[in-house]
Amino acid sequence: MLRERLKPLNDYIFKKLFWENEVKDNLIAFLNAVLDKKDRERLVTLEIIDNRELTRELINDKTAILDVRAKTEDGTQIDIEVQLTNQHNMDKRTLFYWGKLFNENISKGEDYRNLKKVITINTLDFDYINLDKFHTKFHLWEDESKDYMLTDLVEIHFVELSKFNKLEEKNLKEDRLQRWLTFFNKDISEEKLKELMELDKDIKRAEERLEYLSSDKKTIEIYKAREKSLHERANMISSAKDEKAIEIAKKLSAMGMDVESISKATGLSIEKIKTLKH
Repeated sequence: MLRERLKPLNDYIFKKLFWENEVKDNLIAFLNAVLDKKDRERLVTLEIIDNRELTRELINDKTAILDVRAKTEDGTQIDIEVQLTNQHNMDKRTLFYWGKLFNENISKGEDYRNLKKVITINTLDFDYINLDKFHTKFHLWEDESKDYMLTDLVEIHFVELSKFNKLEEKNLKEDRLQRWLTFFNKDISEEKLKELMELDKDIKRAEERLEYLSSDKKTIEIYKAREKSLHERANMISSAKDEKAIEIAKKLSAMGMDVESISKATGLSIEKIKTLKH
């Protein structure tokens, strides 16, 4: 009987796949795909930052951020965060954590010229950026002179897996990032997985690591605990959102708005709104 494939985007498993020194090559390969590094610019080595032990307390913390951090040879810091649930704050959240990393670059009284570039990469399992592309990259550009960049110290990526999965045509043979996003799909078929592993030795190495993790009892135990924690968190966010929508629907109904318009405004079903009216 085949083992159930672990979800690569479970943040605990994601860290086990990319954040440990023995699998550093996986992280380097993924970053080269996201950053679209050409041969001469490709990352060859990285320093893993803040590689603390993932304790049971941290795994069960619904608010814990299990991001992956690394530093390149030139001092550039890279932070990768995986988000599976839309909390509608990802733009502000990523700026906040980018700012924290940027601040950590320099000691009090040190020359500002010593500040190093910080790159944040948000891998999302939901649609967020209102553009028709699954990978977006942001810098500080002048409003009218679009080709003038104030500084290259800011670089923020959003990689939206849900948009990628909706693509009718994919280019797995030539696009490394598309191969990684296909690997992250928890519902990937055995045939597609085999194709990926034949196309890309880095994907093959990552899948072999995933298979190894699926045979480790301690890993499975913590993985299940984290899945439960994330599920409870998602339910909590969904409940809060529904309560807010119901509150708005009641106010709009009291103002005399028709059922169809309330449904469009709140996202609640027409049946739900009729029940509220009664």
